Amino acid sequence: MNNIGIKMNTIGRIFLFIISYFIIVGIFQYVGSLIAGVDFTNLDYEETSKQLLIVGFFDLFGTFLVILLFMKFVEKKEFISLGFQTKNRFNEFIFGIILGLIIMLIGYLLLIYLKEIFFLNVNFDFKELIISIMLFTIVAIVEETLLRGYVLRNLMSSFNKYTALITSSILFSVMHSFNPNVDLFSLFNLFLAGIVLGLSYIHTKNLWFPIAMHLSWNLFQTLFGFNVSGKDTYSIIEFKIKEGNLINGGAFGFEGSYLSIIAEIITIIGIGIYYSRKITNHNTV
Repeated sequence: MNNIGIKMNTIGRIFLFIISYFIIVGIFQYVGSLIAGVDFTNLDYEETSKQLLIVGFFDLFGTFLVILLFMKFVEKKEFISLGFQTKNRFNEFIFGIILGLIIMLIGYLLLIYLKEIFFLNVNFDFKELIISIMLFTIVAIVEETLLRGYVLRNLMSSFNKYTALITSSILFSVMHSFNPNVDLFSLFNLFLAGIVLGLSYIHTKNLWFPIAMHLSWNLFQTLFGFNVSGKDTYSIIEFKIKEGNLINGGAFGFEGSYLSIIAEIITIIGIGIYYSRKITNHNTV
């Protein structure tokens, strides 16, 4: 099969996968919503954190089912080859958690200093904290396994790794296009987030750093009081915004701000330099 044929085969496989994903995962999410007691008759109904967690578990099961079926019967490869190898990966996971925390802490403190947000109070609820950790862990595992582990890995098999990275990041952004309070600026922010999360993967083909970074980014974003990709969830710190703008992110959260873009660009440069030096050192040994 020539190069064009291989690329078309990859695109066709990903397209079939996406169609299957939306159908099967959609069914799982619907069943999960019914079990959780979501009121479909009320358009203004807001799901509780517990309901979101239940639906999240069904999302996880559905996503893993689709990927398992495609890995076993279409690609004939082991599920672990998506990037779940654990040998010598613990430090990457810890670094991803710490990096997300540092970015959100600095962002929060800068916005307080700039008087873009105003501290109100601390609202500690142990049960809600545990639910938040579980919920955002599921979100990180689902989205990274889907977008980086399956889509990006497949694209890399037929296309230049940077073309694959950009394409998967566009898909990552588009997946969030129906989120509350979304606009073109926040979608561009999410595109850069996709670059951040996928950049290490194109060098390592391992998911533990992007999973940790994704989890930490979302979790500490909400715990510091921001909406996450436009969604309002439990926060330990409560603050108010006098007027939403592109500095504080407004109703979309930190990901709708210039500070997020700056943080993502710095992180992209840092990850790029790290792997560039690693490759150089490896070649000189």
